[in-house]
Amino acid sequence: MKKILFSGLMLTALTACKDFETTDSGQDINYSKLPQEFPFSTLATVNGVEVINGGFGSGAAAHPTRKGEFYVITDRGPNTDYLNGKKFLSPSFTPTIMHFKINAAGNIEVIKYIKLKNPSGQPITGLPNPAGMGSTGEVAYDANGTVLGTDPYGMDSESVVAAADGTFWVSDEYGPHIVHYTAEGVEMERISPIGVNTGTRKLPAVLAKRRANRGMEGLCITPDGKTLVGAIQSMMYVPSKSLATNKTLTRIVTFDIATGQTKQFLYQQDGGASDSVCDITALSSTEFLLIERDGNFGSQGGIKKVYRINLSGATDVNGSDLSAVDGMKINGKALEQCTWAEISAAGIQAVSKTLAVDLVAKLGYEHDKFEGIVYLGNNKLAVFNDDDFGIVDDGNGNPKAKILPKTGKVDKGTMYVVDIK
Repeated sequence: MKKILFSGLMLTALTACKDFETTDSGQDINYSKLPQEFPFSTLATVNGVEVINGGFGSGAAAHPTRKGEFYVITDRGPNTDYLNGKKFLSPSFTPTIMHFKINAAGNIEVIKYIKLKNPSGQPITGLPNPAGMGSTGEVAYDANGTVLGTDPYGMDSESVVAAADGTFWVSDEYGPHIVHYTAEGVEMERISPIGVNTGTRKLPAVLAKRRANRGMEGLCITPDGKTLVGAIQSMMYVPSKSLATNKTLTRIVTFDIATGQTKQFLYQQDGGASDSVCDITALSSTEFLLIERDGNFGSQGGIKKVYRINLSGATDVNGSDLSAVDGMKINGKALEQCTWAEISAAGIQAVSKTLAVDLVAKLGYEHDKFEGIVYLGNNKLAVFNDDDFGIVDDGNGNPKAKILPKTGKVDKGTMYVVDIK
């Protein structure tokens, strides 16, 4: 059993709920040994700081047919802030999907690592896209501050969907793109708002106004397998950074897989522009669970909540022209320029939401980046964190160990199961 980050009291609180899920074959899945860390090795050592091969937990999905099996995905790789971009501490790192299961003993067992690849089958990197192909304007540097190149197929992957046919859909924070990969991780189609699509389908042009490192943070698929549902992390810069004033407005996007038709809905965050909407998981074709969080550790007053949301009464704000770079407008103003009162007066209804669980209040949740969820049924939710590969920025563009203040130990990706309302 992997090392547990919570005290016995917290573990008891977690496992007091039902700990078993029955598979289609009748076999029980034993979650009583959770929370439990993923297995890790060292990815690199930079300036004497160990970078773990972590990051699994930026997004998560259940296996479409086998209960007790899951997929978790990394983002673009270990990085720190530097000048007008990022230092990539392992520049050749490939965004990766980890397929694992809860085995008969109740422990996490890795089945396979799936590296994402370009259409030619070569591993991609997490380096930024070139100008005109999804660039956020970020410049990539290596650990020594030397400028690196770009990758036209690069992904800052944030969420993963496991489709019934064995393929994957992945959303990212660059384009933002939604990319369709084979079961082995080879790119088949790239869908974006900025004209780099490999087919005829594209996302609404306004989504290109996402902020750097604040793109499509969540993605899920409806239970019927027909529709992808994505969540933009926080307020977009529509029409521009200086003019976007509604800091609690972000967008949820739906994509019909068969037709390519999209819809957009407005979502009102509890927090502001610095807070995040993260992963999303489906309850039905219209109801979902969605993460809202801030950037603080749970033990330092952090906000880590899951909301039950419903799209059925919300207004589609796609507008009639999907190529309009500022999207739908109200009295000549972009939606991000309008107050919620102005939006309501225009007859636009936002997505409804009710609190499903507050992880800090319920569990004393410790991690800062609560980013992955999977609904297991029976009001049970699997929860995953992004550990940032065990490092954070030291304030000067160099890595230092990412230490959990409550335990004094390095943050590592961990799976939890918790009951929700």
